[in-house]
Amino acid sequence: MSHPLKDSGVVVTGAAGGIGRALAARLVAGGARVVVNDIDAERLAVTAAEIGAHAVPGDAASEAGVAALVKAAEEHLGQVDAWFGNAGVVRGLGLDASEAEWAASWEINTMAHVRAARLLVPGWIERGGGRYVVTASAAGLLTALGTATYSVTKHGAVAFAEWLSATYRHQGVVVQAICPQGVDTAMLADSGPMRPILVGDGARTPEEVAEMTWAALQDDRFLVLPHPEAGDYYRARVADTDRWLGSMNRLQQAMDSQEGAR
Repeated sequence: MSHPLKDSGVVVTGAAGGIGRALAARLVAGGARVVVNDIDAERLAVTAAEIGAHAVPGDAASEAGVAALVKAAEEHLGQVDAWFGNAGVVRGLGLDASEAEWAASWEINTMAHVRAARLLVPGWIERGGGRYVVTASAAGLLTALGTATYSVTKHGAVAFAEWLSATYRHQGVVVQAICPQGVDTAMLADSGPMRPILVGDGARTPEEVAEMTWAALQDDRFLVLPHPEAGDYYRARVADTDRWLGSMNRLQQAMDSQEGAR
């Protein structure tokens, strides 16, 4: 059975390293023609050369940046059949997060998806199909205690992906959301007191996430859960929200105690 993305034109954002690089490498290995994007042009060029992709450096979040990336990708690929919106940031923590940190989180973690879909989906409908894959996070299904900006904007990413799927799936648009917990990347290394919670169910490597995503592309499932436990937590959250919030607050209290003991 041939894979749905074999010979397809694919874009992966945030692909200089981490999950994005691993996704791009797996897609190339599976026969896709891949454009990789990242704001770190030097690192992106090295990645593209190593994995056999085409580098288009630049901003994948702003309206102008997304438009430029889509245009460059279409010029190289002919058409974009699938978009992996992987770029994401953690900026700011709790109530002390600044307006600028909130704005950057919103632009990169949420609005980048809206802007890309706005440009891509009409063409996909006209051609009868396309695929939009969001790298969200278990934080988008649950919450990340250490950072309100990341939690809220990743919830926004999942919500937008749900809306896309509910609105356009009958017109051939496949939408998927990758929602891992701890992944062995720089973001995990910088997660501070949240790190023990994130790795509680084991940290996945970016390559493991990419392999699980590759398998999920075959059956078009919406939620891609590299940590299946996240699905259990998600169901528990829905079944008894107050009980779930209580358990999360107890985790917060434990984190506070650890911080106070230092």
